[in-house]
Amino acid sequence: MQDTSQQYDAIVTTCRELYSNKMKDYGSAWRILRLPSLTDQIFIKAQRIRSLQENEIRKVDEGERSEFIGIVNYSIMALIQLEKGVVDQPDIDVEEAVALYDKHIGITKELMMKKNHDYGEAWRDMRISSLTDLILQKLLRVKQIEDNKGKTLVSEGIDANYQDMINYAIFALIKMGEAEIA
Repeated sequence: MQDTSQQYDAIVTTCRELYSNKMKDYGSAWRILRLPSLTDQIFIKAQRIRSLQENEIRKVDEGERSEFIGIVNYSIMALIQLEKGVVDQPDIDVEEAVALYDKHIGITKELMMKKNHDYGEAWRDMRISSLTDLILQKLLRVKQIEDNKGKTLVSEGIDANYQDMINYAIFALIKMGEAEIA
């Protein structure tokens, strides 16, 4: 699992750098987005990945990698929105936004390490397409929870679903990197 931790951190570094640079370019304009809007952004990215995996012809020269990174970053934004709430105007600077990113990715990685121990790194034997499908399934669950105004009877909350999406996307990115090396 040492390799997984290092690989995870390398992917997070890439995702975090893009997040930070976009914060410098656009500020925290995303802070006005309600949770369903963030969920829909993630859904669009996951649907595009699935479409790229199923179709041979691509009309936009962007691959799956950038979309998985987007899933990680939008999911972090959603976790921040869950913690801080939605605002009418951008209200955090780059430093605070990155600190919140680090907080939530740290919690999410800790969850991954615990699950990875219990599941014996089963994700390593999965296909990237299956990880995509799991992300889409989590998104449909989140949409249902949002439609139920956050109420669940026996299910884990929205935050756990976003954390799982982050981890599945990072696993996919790790697998893509390994496939490039092989």
